[in-house]
Parts: sequence; C-alpha cells; structure tokens
Amino acid sequence: MASADQQHSTRPDAWRTWRTRDIVITAVIGVAFGVVFWAWGFAYNAILPFFPAVPWVVDIMYGMWFVPAVLAPLIVRKPGAALFAETVAAGLSMLLGTVWAADVLLSGVLQGLAAELVFLAVAYRLFTFPVLAAAALAASVPAFIHDWIVWYPTVDPTVQVARFVVMAISSVVIAAGGAVLVERQLRRTGVLDGFPG
Repeated sequence: MASADQQHSTRPDAWRTWRTRDIVITAVIGVAFGVVFWAWGFAYNAILPFFPAVPWVVDIMYGMWFVPAVLAPLIVRKPGAALFAETVAAGLSMLLGTVWAADVLLSGVLQGLAAELVFLAVAYRLFTFPVLAAAALAASVPAFIHDWIVWYPTVDPTVQVARFVVMAISSVVIAAGGAVLVERQLRRTGVLDGFPG
C-alpha cells in the first residue's frame, strides 16, 4: 500500500495541493525570518549614519528581506509559498516593532507577490539557482519602487540607480544564495525529509 506521501506525489494536482507539513514549514520560515527582519532593521538603521555621503552602500543588506520569498518556495514548491512566508515575516516584524511600522507589511506583500510571479512563470516546477536569483531580483523591484516613492522621493535619480544596483546584487547574493545555503543545511539535518529536493 502506498504511503500518504507517495499518493500525494502521484496525484496530477500534487504540485499545487498544500499538505499540513507545507503550511507548517512555510509558517515556521515566516516566523523565524520575522524575528530576523526585526533585528535586521535595527542593524540597517544603526549602520546608515556611518555612510552619509553614500547611503546606498547600506542597501547591500537589503537582500535579507527577500529570503523567505525564495526559501519557502524552494522547500515546499507550492503556489503561494513566497507570498505566504514573506507576509508572515513582514507581519511579525511589524508586530515586534520597526521604525517603518505598518508600511513593512505592505513591502512584504509586494515583495512576496513579485517573487511569486517568477515561480508561476516556471509553473512551480523549476528551482535552479537562476530561477531563485530571478525571484529574488523580482522581489527587489517593488521594494525599490516603493522606497523611492515613500521614503526617497527627492533623492537624485543617479543615486536611485546606484541603490537599485546594490539592492539587485544583495538580492542575488543574500536572498538567493542564502536560501540555497539554508535549504542545504536544513536538508542535512533531516528536517526536510518528505519534501522534494
């Protein structure tokens, strides 16, 4: 008799059907990174004053805010994982208290949706590093546009371009690269047994 996992994997709609373990691991990723986001925000704002002439340099840290939107889909491989994890992470960091208040939740939703579009484009079936990097880059686009409009409307466009370049590099290195490293470490512990890999 086939196990529940085997039955699940042979169903035509298995790629988009959420199991309890998918929900749990995605929620855990969101909660864990919600705490990370909260702490990362303090670090970001603490470092910012040290670069008054080139504040965009600090955006090399920005990629951390995209990790859940890449890591959760890499593990569970289900539609909505990027949005789910990123929204939970942003929401928890908001509740813990950030200088950006409720705006952080809007940012999380936009970033999660942008990453989701990349995974949708490959039908949630391809999770190579280029796809993960594209998802991280996609998440950086609404983050960049949102920040320009809300936080930096008077900043020179040349500086804005520099900010985006740094954010893009950070998204690939920290978000995509970091997601791969975390997933590998979790897989070695056996925590991800029963998840595709």
